[in-house]
Amino acid sequence: MNVRHLRVTAPLIAAILALAVLGSCASGPKLRSNYDTSADFGAYRTYGFFEKLGTDRSGYSTIVSATLKSAVSSEMEKRGYRLAETPDVLINFQARLRRTQEISGVPGPPPFYYGYRYGFYGPWPGYDYEPMVRDYTEGTLNIDIVDRVRKQLVWEGVAIGEVSEKKLRSPATALPDVVMRIFSQYPFVAGQGTPTNRQQ
Repeated sequence: MNVRHLRVTAPLIAAILALAVLGSCASGPKLRSNYDTSADFGAYRTYGFFEKLGTDRSGYSTIVSATLKSAVSSEMEKRGYRLAETPDVLINFQARLRRTQEISGVPGPPPFYYGYRYGFYGPWPGYDYEPMVRDYTEGTLNIDIVDRVRKQLVWEGVAIGEVSEKKLRSPATALPDVVMRIFSQYPFVAGQGTPTNRQQ
């Protein structure tokens, strides 16, 4: 499999905001999250953002960063956290795009596999298959929550999926949904150290 990495620029970062709509996949991006079980989440009541975010470029804040901050603030405030100048936790974003390929097998052309049978029943194992290669852009968005005093990552949420060309033209529309999906994996509320397993 030949994977070509793209140089990440502000326009390219905007592309990953389309992760909410991934081709024909109705379920959206793949999500994963993890948290530090030794962290005292009950002590966290306020939040802020890193002065230089992973989605900023050349010493200035991008529109993408501003949109992410707004969406994340909404999710944090739903959980009782307050924005503060000297917060308990700091939030950062990371983004990546890469061109990749999906290789799958399809039945060989007629007369080996007649089209009228397709969808009703499949051939036996070992039946003649041909490889099908599909090029696509994969996007990854990370949201990190860091204990400000300890300078330690305490929670991360990640969305990974195919970036559709349609959504490249309107990333800000997709952003709140992507952030909401990621935060559906966040199991805490402000001042409470026991996971709630809260889902959006």
